[in-house]
Amino acid sequence: MRLSSMADYAVVTMSAAARHCGHARVNAQQLADETGLPLPTVQKLVSKLSSAGLLKSVRGAGGGFKLARPAAAITLADIVEAVEGPIALATCSTHGRNDCTLEAACNVRPHWPLVDAALRGALAGVSLVQLARPVPLTPELSA
Repeated sequence: MRLSSMADYAVVTMSAAARHCGHARVNAQQLADETGLPLPTVQKLVSKLSSAGLLKSVRGAGGGFKLARPAAAITLADIVEAVEGPIALATCSTHGRNDCTLEAACNVRPHWPLVDAALRGALAGVSLVQLARPVPLTPELSA
C-alpha cells in the first residue's frame, strides 16, 4: 500500500501547521514556503483539512489557519481519511462499490473489513505530535 501524493502532502502540511501550535496562525503561503509544496496544492489541502474538522480557518487581519484540536488528538488516520476518504485496501470493502469481477465467488471479501480496521488502527496510533517532532539524524539516516 502506498499513500497518494495528496495524502502524503496533507501529512506534511498538517505537520507544518502543528509546529505553529500555540503560536500565531499560519497562512497557506507560509505553509507552502515551509513545506516546499506549490501554493495551489496547499490551498486545496487546507480546504479539505478544514472541511474534515482538522484545521480552523480564521479570516481577517491576523487570520490564517490553526489546528482545530490539539495535535495529540489528531492522528495519521484522521489526516489520510480527510484526503482519501475511509481507509479501505480493497475496492470491494468500500460500501456501494460492486465493480469486482470476482465478487460473486470471492471468499476473501468478508475479511477485508478486519484488515481495514487493523490498518486504520495502526495509522490511528500515530499522532500529529509524533509527526511534527523533528527526528535526530543517525549515521544511517544521514548517509
